This record gives sequence, structure tokens and C-alpha cells, in this order.
Amino acid sequence: MSDIVTLFKALADGTRLRVLKLLGRGELCVCEIAAALAIEQPRLSFHLRILKQAGVVSVRRQERWILYRLNDADLFVRFLLLAVEERISADQARLDLRRLAAFGGRGKACLRERHARKTVHARELR
Repeated sequence: MSDIVTLFKALADGTRLRVLKLLGRGELCVCEIAAALAIEQPRLSFHLRILKQAGVVSVRRQERWILYRLNDADLFVRFLLLAVEERISADQARLDLRRLAAFGGRGKACLRERHARKTVHARELR
């Protein structure tokens, strides 16, 4: 019983539902999801941790990136995610996908973001 309660609690948040809608299109790294949703990575990491604990997403490491994807191994979760995905606002989903496309991909874009943070941090130290 606890597992299903955890699952429904994980699905009871708009940001997490938007993450699931994005992951429905395929595997993404944290920086791609953050760019698509226009939220800070620490806040996104909180939501991703909840989704992972509920068993809705799975994680794998590839070089320096941590990649997230839907965990559709469980038939109940797979059908539930399909039902949830149909109910998410099409306008919001289009906006998120537009931001993701503008981000430019995990390779160069993630490195640019990391470089920008280092530059800001270096200026703060001066």
C-alpha cells in the first residue's frame, strides 16, 4: 500500500508532471530538463529525487551526465503515465518543448552552462 501512496504523491505536482511529459519523448539530462522547464537545477533535483523514489523514473550515468528516463518496466506505472500524459496542458507542453529545442542539446549546451556558472563564481571571488 505504501508504494502506491508514494507513487500518487509523486504525481501530485505540476512540475513533476511536466518532467514526465518531457521524458515521454526520451531520455534527458538534468540540464536539458531544467532548461525546458525554466527552473533552477537544485529545485529540479528535488523533484527528480521524488520521482525516482516513487519508481517513476530511472537514472543512468553517461560520462559526466546523469540521464533520466521513464521507468516503464511496471505495467501499472506505464498505463498510469500514459493517462497522466494525456491530461497535461498541450500549451504548456509545447512551450517546454520549444525551450528544450532552443537549449541546443546536452553536449555543448551543458558545458556552456557550467562555464557560465564558473565565470560568475570567479567574479564573485574577486
